[in-house]
Amino acid sequence: MGNSEYILNCEGISKAFGGTQALKDVQLHVKPGEVHALLGENGAGKSTLMKCVIGLIKQDAGTMEFEGKPYQAKGPVDALNSGISMIHQELNPEPHLTVAESIFLKRENTKGIFLDKKAQNKRCQEILDQFNVPYTATTKMKELTLAQVQMVEIIKAVSCDSRLIIMDEPTSSLDSTETDRLFNVIRDLKKKGVAIIYISHRMEEIFEICDSVSVFRNGTYVNTRSLDGVTRDELISMMVGRDVKSVFPKVDCKIGDVVFKVENLCGKGFHDISFEVHAGEILGISGLVGSGRSETMRAIFGLDPLESGKMYLDGKEIKNKNPRDAIKKGICMVNEDRKNYGLCLLRSIRENISLPNLPEKQKGLLINQKREIKECQEAADKLTVKAASIEHNGFSLSGGNQQKVVLAKWIMANPKVLILDEPTRGVDVGAKSDIHSLMCEFAAKGMAVIMISSELPEVMGMSDRILVYHEGTINGIVDRSEILANNITQKEMLEMAFAQNR
Repeated sequence: MGNSEYILNCEGISKAFGGTQALKDVQLHVKPGEVHALLGENGAGKSTLMKCVIGLIKQDAGTMEFEGKPYQAKGPVDALNSGISMIHQELNPEPHLTVAESIFLKRENTKGIFLDKKAQNKRCQEILDQFNVPYTATTKMKELTLAQVQMVEIIKAVSCDSRLIIMDEPTSSLDSTETDRLFNVIRDLKKKGVAIIYISHRMEEIFEICDSVSVFRNGTYVNTRSLDGVTRDELISMMVGRDVKSVFPKVDCKIGDVVFKVENLCGKGFHDISFEVHAGEILGISGLVGSGRSETMRAIFGLDPLESGKMYLDGKEIKNKNPRDAIKKGICMVNEDRKNYGLCLLRSIRENISLPNLPEKQKGLLINQKREIKECQEAADKLTVKAASIEHNGFSLSGGNQQKVVLAKWIMANPKVLILDEPTRGVDVGAKSDIHSLMCEFAAKGMAVIMISSELPEVMGMSDRILVYHEGTINGIVDRSEILANNITQKEMLEMAFAQNR
């Protein structure tokens, strides 16, 4: 310790939660003005170490230095006052606060003992204008999309004038345009000597924006390397401790008859949407965040009302007044916001997996618990959910393992149509490959799979056909054969998303 070369110096950090060793003697050394990637599978200990750094939890062993001095934050506010801020992977916005109130929470503008809202809103609006966002200082947080909430958190961290900013999956809800905007901010921060710890499962981002990388595996430190001298495959091998043959293991399945069809759907955020999806097909949906992709799927699933249009399942017209209707008919949806719409966090893994499948587990008026436990365990094992027991609650899981639990409950439901909205958001490369393999298994069984993704490599690598959205409508359709023949590239896909037709 005591090395002035580093702005943050962590040595021998260990942390256990009950019988689970989350961190064991790990280290991390970050230089001023560098973007230092922190990689590892879900549950590797990355977020746990960062929580120790900002004082959310206290390590059991080990020491830290910040700017050459011994450091131990008593909490996030203490860390912020010391010059360290963090953008968390799991967003917890207070819906009734304005954007300004959220950004300046616990560091409000005051005039004497009174809150100076006028000055605070003005200061906030100046910051928002620099980021060119489509909302104002007085907009309520509940009116923002998930991507916009993510950007508010980024703006909040940057506005603190911190010397070290921790970014935990900062682009998980952002499209390519918003990601580029964030990267420009990061480059400006680097020029000012600000250090960034960047946690992400998106390899292309790591190589584009980061200078060096540290890898954790199963709560232990593996290695630190300069990104100039390391390959993508080497990083993946360090992370998972095994070779991952393919992140996009697409298997060509027999495409059957039309299972689900929509005609001229209109609703909030989309209009005149028509498409069909076949048995055994993975239909990808691409486009910028806010282009109407998720809004269409929410309306199909019965979460939001449809204004007009028709839906057909197995050739028969259907209407979904609510998600219960959709599930009964065999249409299931994994929402991009797993925390608010996918899980009951204070309930066990078993209860979460069982919830939409309880009628099948009933024995008269009672639940057949033996069958329930057996099938829930099998579903959790199939998706390699990392937990000591399926009786642990959802809140205790890492973000990636929470996503696996959401997917597990639909494995048991065996739907005709499975809608996946950002299915690998915040999921590590090993789990991503597993989820993609499962998608192919679903398709092989004759299921119709609809996948929304902001990651172009994912949507191009896994889809049989791709619908490209722009401003609430479909602006192009791409067939897998065009991608395999290299007749369409990521650049051309982006052009369609920006309404530049081929």
